[in-house]
Amino acid sequence: MALNFKKLSAEKICHFFTAKKLSWLLAVIAVTATASAIYNFNRIQQIAAFNHAISKGKPPQTDLQSFEAKFSTAYWLAKNERYKEATLLFNKALNGANTEQKAAIQYNLGNIFFLRGLIINGTSMTVRDEAEYLLRQAKTAYQQSLRLDNSNWGARHNLDRLLTMLPGTPTPGVGESDTPGLIMGNIPVGLP
Repeated sequence: MALNFKKLSAEKICHFFTAKKLSWLLAVIAVTATASAIYNFNRIQQIAAFNHAISKGKPPQTDLQSFEAKFSTAYWLAKNERYKEATLLFNKALNGANTEQKAAIQYNLGNIFFLRGLIINGTSMTVRDEAEYLLRQAKTAYQQSLRLDNSNWGARHNLDRLLTMLPGTPTPGVGESDTPGLIMGNIPVGLP
């Protein structure tokens, strides 16, 4: 009985896969594979054109709303010392970016603020407050980048250099002398 069942199943399978049905199945697979190959070839050409346009500093023709287009355009603007436009584009690119992309954006914003602070600080001592503001903005951006991606050694390095340049934050209650005042005593907080 079991032998009869196997023979019957094999006949049904052979009957289902006739030469005509196999030919149609293979034709559908071939058409699908050809369409997929054409689409992938076209997409590769678009990516190559996108990369070429970005490397030349021109706006790309495809993927205009992609994160890569916004990031690349902002990066190019920053490289060409158009910091305000670059900052605006980087901030726009934050919307919809994943954690790694946000860390990269914050790192680049930190670099922009750092460079602007160095440029302003080098020209005159009358703009000290503005330079300090920009350097503090850079510090905040580097810290945000490190919160998002702690493995970014560029952000760590730049933050370290930046911290040596910033003036110390005054401690409340500390006057001209080095002794703490009434607000900040020598008693550790949280200990009995």
